[in-house]
Amino acid sequence: MGFQYQKINYADLNARQQEAYNFQKVSAVLADYGYVTIRVTDDWQGADFIAQHFDGVTFLKVQLKGRLSFDRKYENHDIHVCFCDRDSAQWFVYPHDELLKQILAETNIAETASWETHGGYSFPYLSKRNRELLEPYRLNA
Repeated sequence: MGFQYQKINYADLNARQQEAYNFQKVSAVLADYGYVTIRVTDDWQGADFIAQHFDGVTFLKVQLKGRLSFDRKYENHDIHVCFCDRDSAQWFVYPHDELLKQILAETNIAETASWETHGGYSFPYLSKRNRELLEPYRLNA
């Protein structure tokens, strides 16, 4: 009698399990782009993982999120943010500071209680404009 593989239900996972799951998923996608990933356990310099390109020169410090997110604590730390849009199953890896400048210029998040009080903001869904801004950072799985 052999081992039986059984798929899991993502929604049944706790937050830590979901982060581990997402790390594995995005690592597989990044491999298609020539990256290997190294998970760090203590948010090293704001990163959940490091993506190293096969060119030996390019390294990305990546913060893994559940959706399009920005935070003041990531500013000026050369952080990329990664998330999977659950509606489209598309992965995005974007430079935090670069996209934040565009978002601040085009939205009112700077005036929200979330940004003013907590220094962070995340979008519960992607608007058409947000999808346009994210397009250069979309990974094809």
